[in-house]
Amino acid sequence: MPLFGGIEAGGTKFVCAIGTGPGDLRDEVRFPTTSPEETIGQAIAYFKEQATKEPLDAIGIASFGPVDPNPDSPTFGYITTTPKPGWLHTDFAGTVRRALGVPVGFDTDVNGAALGEYRWGAAQGLDNFIYLTIGTGVGGGGMMNGHLMHGLIHPEMGHILLPPHPDDPHPEGFCPFHGNCLEGMTNGPALENRWGQPAETLSPDHPAWEIEAHYLALGLVNFICTLSPKRIIMGGGVMDQSHLFPMIRQKVQTLLNGYVQSPMILEQIDSYIVPPGLGSKAGVLGAIALAQQAILN
Repeated sequence: MPLFGGIEAGGTKFVCAIGTGPGDLRDEVRFPTTSPEETIGQAIAYFKEQATKEPLDAIGIASFGPVDPNPDSPTFGYITTTPKPGWLHTDFAGTVRRALGVPVGFDTDVNGAALGEYRWGAAQGLDNFIYLTIGTGVGGGGMMNGHLMHGLIHPEMGHILLPPHPDDPHPEGFCPFHGNCLEGMTNGPALENRWGQPAETLSPDHPAWEIEAHYLALGLVNFICTLSPKRIIMGGGVMDQSHLFPMIRQKVQTLLNGYVQSPMILEQIDSYIVPPGLGSKAGVLGAIALAQQAILN
């Protein structure tokens, strides 16, 4: 049976694993995201060591972005205009492919997680859905007609612009590019900057969460009205605050105001806006799914 490696490359940490799926993750390691040379070098060293035990057939990379996911582009596999210091125009996939000598599947972290959820998680059987991560950054991906979302580059759902909440003490937002976009209003650093303490230390009844749920619901309503997804999966560290889900669902229904006449919105919203079926493993399993896809294409 082919054996695969996966890299979930986040702006804060890398997770590397080998295996074939959720029931067969044979080894996993994680380390902080520092410079490209050090961090990609650590990933390569890990897979070289693992390959001495059993050869790897392909590597999948699910990366923070923006990235170039177009296989026909001269900069395919690059991290491009990222705000992450030191990572601008980094040849990620090419470096890994040259070092390990195996096919490399490459996409955004959210498209990777979406593929994992489609294969093994909360999107099984769906040809149309979106996956959002709300963490250090905010990103979105998913599938349309059974294909991962790509276009000019890839979706940048975290950068839709939002009207400020009237009680937001920092309505200007925190994105260095756009200020009050979905990422600049809802990611972990935005919560900490707004309230002066890490999100995980805020009590469930803190006013932060009503404002957070409002912004996230605004984003979801925009995606529902433009993409008409059959399900919305929400992962990332901020969504570990499970009390957010009922707040978001209620606000989505209120904001839509009966306009989208679907039972999934009106009656079954608890199974429409959901956490990842793969939990915190969605990203690294998605990277393994990208590796599998690389040898099938």
